[in-house]
Amino acid sequence: MEYSKEREESAKKLAAQQVLPNVQWFPGHMTKARRIITDNLKLVDVVIELLDARIPYSSANPMIQEIIADKPKVVALNKADLADPAATKEWIAYFKAKDIKAVAVDATQGRGIKQLVQLTEDLARSKTEKLVSKGAKPRAARVMILGIPNVGKSSLINRLAGSNKAKTADKPGVTRAKQWIRLGSQLELLDTPGILWPKFEDMNAGLKLAFTGAINDEAIDRELITGVFLETMLRSYPERLAERYKIKEELPDKPEDLLELIGRKRGCLLKGGIIDMEKAQRIVLTDFRSGKLGAISLDRPTDISQEKD
Repeated sequence: MEYSKEREESAKKLAAQQVLPNVQWFPGHMTKARRIITDNLKLVDVVIELLDARIPYSSANPMIQEIIADKPKVVALNKADLADPAATKEWIAYFKAKDIKAVAVDATQGRGIKQLVQLTEDLARSKTEKLVSKGAKPRAARVMILGIPNVGKSSLINRLAGSNKAKTADKPGVTRAKQWIRLGSQLELLDTPGILWPKFEDMNAGLKLAFTGAINDEAIDRELITGVFLETMLRSYPERLAERYKIKEELPDKPEDLLELIGRKRGCLLKGGIIDMEKAQRIVLTDFRSGKLGAISLDRPTDISQEKD
């Protein structure tokens, strides 16, 4: 199977043109969240930027760096258990080269949490020690978590806080009151919305957010999204598809034919032996999002340099 650059870009543009206009961007929420974050940023020593380890580039909001300016930052690559370990190592090295501390975490199971806390405390130490030198009482380091929706902020806060569960608002961009959550003896978290909606100007990033479920499935064309996802898998992880769906023959090079084969293998049959394509689409996307297709990364640091060239 051969995949030309032209074919890849054509598929992405076709999907993006029909999918992304249906994805709602919320400038009102964005403006309110930005104001709250900016107002409270002076109260914290360190910012934790939360990204999806499978798509660190696509799940980043470029506005975050603009807002925090020179405030010390730690990058937490969440859902690392679902990401390709080799790609995650590349991302850690990428951030290190930019003099940014980064750590892979799994907020659900707790992997990497101790390292994240240690990095945060280390970055805050110069600020807290400076305050003490000026006569202030010693205090815990203060941190804020920022990221786009659905990258695991609540899970991370709950894992960090243990029994001191965060009180989350029902709507993005909304908070009830300032709440400091104690995270051990040396760290306090300011629970603010921490949410900045992505602006879907980058069609490839928007597609990857749809793959992972960061964009609600009701807002997208699942058929197109699944097709482009299968194109991506055929290029990068064809063996995962063959293994998961027990396909011993050569994989079809057209995503629609591959989806039909997957549907047949998984028994997605309607009367007359017709494949239930909608059910097959749900199976493929659910398998990816739950990790049943294996550890997969859809962003690589090299993608950034290629886009800039």
